[in-house]
Amino acid sequence: MRSANNAGPKGARTIPDIDESLVARLLATQFPDWAALPLARISPGGWDNRTFRLGTDMLVRIPSAPAYALQIEKEQRWLPQLAPRLPLRIPEPLALGRAGHGLPWAWSVYRWLPGEAAATGRVAALPVFARDLAHFLAALHRIDADGGPQPGIDNFHRGGGLAVYDAQARQAIELLKHRIDAAAAIMVWERAIRSTWCYPPRWVHGDISPGNLLVVDGALSAVIDFGQLAIGDPACDLAIAWTFFFGESRDAFHSQLELDHDTWDRGRGWALWKALVVAAGLADAIAQDKQHCWKVIDEILLDHRHTGN
Repeated sequence: MRSANNAGPKGARTIPDIDESLVARLLATQFPDWAALPLARISPGGWDNRTFRLGTDMLVRIPSAPAYALQIEKEQRWLPQLAPRLPLRIPEPLALGRAGHGLPWAWSVYRWLPGEAAATGRVAALPVFARDLAHFLAALHRIDADGGPQPGIDNFHRGGGLAVYDAQARQAIELLKHRIDAAAAIMVWERAIRSTWCYPPRWVHGDISPGNLLVVDGALSAVIDFGQLAIGDPACDLAIAWTFFFGESRDAFHSQLELDHDTWDRGRGWALWKALVVAAGLADAIAQDKQHCWKVIDEILLDHRHTGN
């Protein structure tokens, strides 16, 4: 696959490799007090951003492509306002870096949050983890959303209408019709897009996934990566019910959130859409994600058969 750093038409600006050398140059010219601190790239460091450990208590995050650059100032503005009202730690911006040394967009320095991502770390009790996450989302939903960022192309429509992905989802189902129960997938999808959020907008994280949930001593300790933050329909944050939870843990997650059946149907639709487009090769993904998406599709269709909707 061609690197997004170097893609573009002839004559377009060439974006430098986002590596330790570039970060060191940016720090030296913009934050010289931190320039002598140890610097090391974190791997895996996320899809949307390149992440670097700076000293012992900071990290640097740089968007990996133009599509993610708008997320930086949004996090800088809103995270300090949300943090005091939430029961878990979230990223704390310490500084806003500016374009330089060939990098054409802003970047951030954050306080380091301890823990391992739930995708790879040990979760002691998944039902407890699910309840704690639901309590976090319920608290997020209670925060006044007045003036918050609207969903749109810059956050891939998280918090907006799921029907924006209707054509893509149906294309994926058609491509996969010999490998999945296409009729059941269509039923789940059409049920998801049949309704819309009809209440005042709520804050949504936009990318609640195991890679963005930190664990310390087996318990949920922090939620990170708010690049897709918006206000609107909270359904997108429910997809984890089918991508990470099952059985008792899914029930625990569901029971702690006071949302109607239509919203849960849309949440299942968000999970199905993402799994379908990855499985069908319509979205870039690493091999591990491609393998996992088949399990997600199976889980969603099994849930559909068991619940009858």
